[in-house]
Amino acid sequence: MPTQRMPAEWEPHQRTWMAFPTPNPTFGEAGGPDLTRARAAWSTVANTVARYEPVTVLVSPADRTAAREALDPRIEVVEVPLDDAWLRDSGPTFVRGAQGPVAVDWTFNGWGAQSWSRWEDDARVARFVAGRTGTPVSSSPLTQEGGGFHVDGAGTVLLTDTVQLDPGRNPGWTREQVEAEVHAQLGTTTAIWLPRGLTADYGEFGTRGHVDIVAAFTPSGAVLVHTQPDPGHPDHAVTQEVTEVLRGARDARGERLEVVELLAPERHEVDGELVDHSYVNHYVANSVVVLCAFDDPRDARARAVLAAAYPDRAVVPVDARDVFAFGGGIHCITQQQPA
Repeated sequence: MPTQRMPAEWEPHQRTWMAFPTPNPTFGEAGGPDLTRARAAWSTVANTVARYEPVTVLVSPADRTAAREALDPRIEVVEVPLDDAWLRDSGPTFVRGAQGPVAVDWTFNGWGAQSWSRWEDDARVARFVAGRTGTPVSSSPLTQEGGGFHVDGAGTVLLTDTVQLDPGRNPGWTREQVEAEVHAQLGTTTAIWLPRGLTADYGEFGTRGHVDIVAAFTPSGAVLVHTQPDPGHPDHAVTQEVTEVLRGARDARGERLEVVELLAPERHEVDGELVDHSYVNHYVANSVVVLCAFDDPRDARARAVLAAAYPDRAVVPVDARDVFAFGGGIHCITQQQPA
């Protein structure tokens, strides 16, 4: 039996962890319009979650005043040097061990040592959060990010060939080696490998295939999958292939997966650039699902799908366009600490 287990995201939380955008190559300079937009977008998410559970936001020391002005007074602000603000990826993965909580510290190298990324400070964030919470650390030699996997809490994990087997992350690792390490850290027993992620996620500031904009488990065991119905869109073939893989897969119990299609937003581009806007990238917190919204005709349909998957929770849409503009979504900037 596994000695530790990652709870599903819908299991009770003690709190949510986030980080506050700081000046860097993607957010721009202090006082600039991009950083201002990012801070407003991140703060809206934090303030929404704070209505339902405790939230702690990590803040670079120079940004404390700006953070305190933007964040709900109920939110705890903790100072620590930061490079970026994607805490799903740089923060710890909390699991339950035989003796209590454990914080998994994956190796972090800026999404595969991307040319624009800085990660000297962010590579220390997981251990810092563990220290703040008094949680023992399990250090992993596997380079990956929290957005690169998704668990059902019952033994099944979703992975992506282009993330865990990325030569920029884990050169020389085999599927078997990745699975052994993932299972040891997360308490999973069955890995379902997706071939790739969404097309725009392979652009300059993409993650090269994070699963959390593609597919996500729900409490019933069904998996939500991003579905692009437009045959002229490059993700049409991608999502068809992913859906076929999921429909052919079995979970840790040996059951066929029920696949629920979550239609992509109608709008494909922003300022002529292909985007990977996705409703799959929602965040499940205590008594709430925070849903990415895009002022799109399909927002209402996505909300209905999530409401059916989470009948015991409020589904609260939050405009995620300014989060996605910087390379991710609401799930990418939040990290749960299980109760």
